[in-house]
Amino acid sequence: MSLIKSISGIRGTIGGKVNDNLTPLDVVKFASAFGTWLQNNKNKKDLTLIIGRDARISGSMVNSLVCATLQGLGIHVVDLGLSTTPTVEIMVPELNADGGIILTASHNPKQWNALKLLNEKGEFINGENGAEVLALAENEDFDYAEVDNLGKYETRDDAFDIHIQQILDLPMVDVEAIKAKNYKIVLDAVNSTGGIAIPMLLDKLGCETIKLYCEPNGQFPHNPEPLKEHLGDICELVIKEKADFGVVVDPDVDRLALVDENGEMFGEEYTLVAVADYLLKNKNGVAISNLSSSRALRDVAKTHNSEYFASAVGEVNVVNLMKEKNAIIGGEGNGGIIYPELHYGRDSLVGVALFLTHLAKENKTVSELRADYPGYFMGKKKIELTPEINVDDLLTKMEKEYQNEEVSTVDGVKIDFEDNWVHLRKSNTEPIIRIYTEAKSQEEADRLGDDMIAKIRSFI
Repeated sequence: MSLIKSISGIRGTIGGKVNDNLTPLDVVKFASAFGTWLQNNKNKKDLTLIIGRDARISGSMVNSLVCATLQGLGIHVVDLGLSTTPTVEIMVPELNADGGIILTASHNPKQWNALKLLNEKGEFINGENGAEVLALAENEDFDYAEVDNLGKYETRDDAFDIHIQQILDLPMVDVEAIKAKNYKIVLDAVNSTGGIAIPMLLDKLGCETIKLYCEPNGQFPHNPEPLKEHLGDICELVIKEKADFGVVVDPDVDRLALVDENGEMFGEEYTLVAVADYLLKNKNGVAISNLSSSRALRDVAKTHNSEYFASAVGEVNVVNLMKEKNAIIGGEGNGGIIYPELHYGRDSLVGVALFLTHLAKENKTVSELRADYPGYFMGKKKIELTPEINVDDLLTKMEKEYQNEEVSTVDGVKIDFEDNWVHLRKSNTEPIIRIYTEAKSQEEADRLGDDMIAKIRSFI
């Protein structure tokens, strides 16, 4: 079974049986549910929705199904075609639309696709709204329009231009400082839409782009999640081309990873750290990440007499806390940059522009810049439990065991020690506790994870 229904949308593998995989019927049902929910919520039928997709092979088919379904409800559709997640998010308020749907399975392999749902602000719908959409889909409570009231359909091909111009107009993006450096940058866009959007941005910033896997055909040449073990090709090409650094994005361009001039990973966690360093250096403010992100962001905020707060895991939770604290920068340790002066969504394009400005003004190489930041290493482990074990009870026991340390229960149990931390989160779908650790060496991070597994087992 590869169909996952959640508050943020529906995701699954193409083909197979209805309700087991992401079939055409599932796409139509879920698009109908979201369109109907918006009509009910806004108490009107003639809405406008923005649709955009990444380049995965099934995108065209899923796009046709979604657009036609919405038209069948009487909803007007503006189809951006090949796009990015942040571009769709920006175009919803830009066109005064009532919402949007992004067709992407993000970093999942090519057989996956998904519908991600946006409100009228171009932000992901919240948990309560998502539950209502799921209930509508389950009940198939839809009322389609009669022939004279079908929705209209139009396409737009200027969305990237609008998105990029908004980035160039940001006061904290110094276009002239970047142009003066004539940076040479290798780009790995995993044959998706980043191969269109990022070169357009880099061209406007006076950079030379060496393209690697930038043909938007959906044939991912490697695992599309931008992790070190998948990025050997770009690391080699940066050295061969004597480039200043490399840029890596995932298929929907909301995660940004960097490779230094020596072909070494900058570290996904440190994309946000570097951008926050630049912004907080120029204006005291608040920085936000989630509980499983690196402590380095907290450390950098402290050096600039700024505050740091951590949210529960999940982009919606990060955004909610950013709004509550009026943060000037936030995001997630997976390379997701959220810059609210542009919009409340993870955006690799604005991340590239802010990072380039920082790099140009510091007048350093990427490896020199990375050396400025605290060195932390992360570990990820899990402990599989039998179904009869009460996972919540175990987490409560762990909280009490370490009550003399700094403990957060916002999302699972996070224990902050003086030199390291551990975050324990239960799976929502199976009896598993996921264990995230961070320390000043990889060995220490792994040892801390093993110690936590042993402690949990002692309570069973």
